[in-house]
Amino acid sequence: MANTQRKVAVVAIGGNSLIKDEKRKTVEDQYQAAKETTYHIADMIEAGWDVAIGHGNGPQVGFILRRSEIAAKVEGMHEVPLDVCGADSQGAIGYALQQTLQNELFRRKIKKSVATVITQVLVDKADPAFQKPSKPIGGFMDQAEANRREAEMGWSVVEDAGRGWRRVVASPLPKEIVELETVNTLVNAGVVVITVGGGGIPVVDAGDGQYAGTAAVIDKDFASSLLAQAVKADLFLISTAVEKVAVNFGKPDQKWIDRMTLAEAKQYLAEGTHFAKGSMAPKIQAIIWYLEAGGKQALITNPESIGRALRGETGTWIVP
Repeated sequence: MANTQRKVAVVAIGGNSLIKDEKRKTVEDQYQAAKETTYHIADMIEAGWDVAIGHGNGPQVGFILRRSEIAAKVEGMHEVPLDVCGADSQGAIGYALQQTLQNELFRRKIKKSVATVITQVLVDKADPAFQKPSKPIGGFMDQAEANRREAEMGWSVVEDAGRGWRRVVASPLPKEIVELETVNTLVNAGVVVITVGGGGIPVVDAGDGQYAGTAAVIDKDFASSLLAQAVKADLFLISTAVEKVAVNFGKPDQKWIDRMTLAEAKQYLAEGTHFAKGSMAPKIQAIIWYLEAGGKQALITNPESIGRALRGETGTWIVP
């Protein structure tokens, strides 16, 4: 690969993209899905990009928590704290991504190392998100158990649409990637780095320079945006379930967007009707922050369209 000038891309993969449907959720199924995604990332590497990969972990952390809850109920095992579940998921998903990507690069005779960095991300203890936890996690409980956990463990609990009670945690904004220097060193050495898994393991600064894990969930697109800003990426690519972004999504005047400017993206987001809160809105917001911080270009598309999108044939490009 004659690569005269280094081009760095940060690629954010959804945790849901490792799960194709309700019937295919096993570890083997997720490995196969990771394999498909890393095939398309290998295309980027072959085209001369140096890549850092961020990924979601929503479903996977849910599985880890459920196992922990069941083991506690059935066998009296200790439960696994949420920050440790996040670390577990970073290791397991990182393993699947790094092995499948390594195998694919070997198949293509591309000499490049792949490494996963267990990544902590600093959040602010004073973030208003901690005052109103909103992310449901773990299994359902009856009211008695919910009340007990609230009293004994300090959990925040809510009644979830008549299905029972669930724990909710905060989703604070990422402030700083603790292992950034390590990630930067690896990227500069040409290593493909898998980092900020699931948005990173949320940690707070206890005030004396000591980090401590906290029960929270960081949006993986926000963390990947912070990563893209910090490594001065030439491209921020969000790989998701759709080939392109639409405005007026699902309405008669729905329109697919090939290209939008930062100003247009901000206007569409401000209008509040175009992008769903839990899915596309945070992606657009993440890209806005990246471009406002001096980022060059961003792309939203699905994994199988990455190659074509990089050639300008599809996907939604968002530019300054």
